[in-house]
Amino acid sequence: MPGGGALRLMQRGAEFSIMLGTNELMNSRLSGSEEALATMSCARMQTRKNPKILIGGLGMGFTLRASLAAFGDDARITVAELVPSVVDWARGPLGPVFGRCLDDGRVTVSIGDVGPLIADSKAGFDAILLDVDNGPEGLTRKANDDIYDFAGLKAAQAALRPGGVLAVWSSGPDRAFTRRLKQTGMKVEEVNIRANGKRKGAKHVIWFATDKN
Repeated sequence: MPGGGALRLMQRGAEFSIMLGTNELMNSRLSGSEEALATMSCARMQTRKNPKILIGGLGMGFTLRASLAAFGDDARITVAELVPSVVDWARGPLGPVFGRCLDDGRVTVSIGDVGPLIADSKAGFDAILLDVDNGPEGLTRKANDDIYDFAGLKAAQAALRPGGVLAVWSSGPDRAFTRRLKQTGMKVEEVNIRANGKRKGAKHVIWFATDKN
């Protein structure tokens, strides 16, 4: 990974996982909360034509595929992925998981840090969906903290069009992050959701933030 550290792609039969050391970051059997990041964001948006969506973190493509289904044929979706190997895996050994979603004409993949992309996109997106780490506290890369600090959250707010949604995925709750998000002046909703649907898997958290006006 840029800045040090290494991700590993592991396979057992038809099951895949992405590991950082002994920490499993994601597993192909558990996709519910990542899919909800897209579907629940779409449900909270005002109806609009030609929505522009930014996804921070490709992972195993769960959020991307759910976004393609939820936002419809007129959507334009940019996926920012920091680690080039993750994109290579998506087009290679993880092909059975990804299918052909990266070949969808609505999708653009940007290799690099999502932070500068957000900072350069004033009122550029209808939804920003962030899943670049295990949550607001950087695990895979300390520099990810910049995306979740107050300045990073204000940049994300500025990158949203009126009525847009900022959605942030986390493996668990974070009271300090909730406070920071509310300090931006946005309306904040914190939702607990199972890793693989309503009843299965660990409880994950998604924050949804929109302008109060």
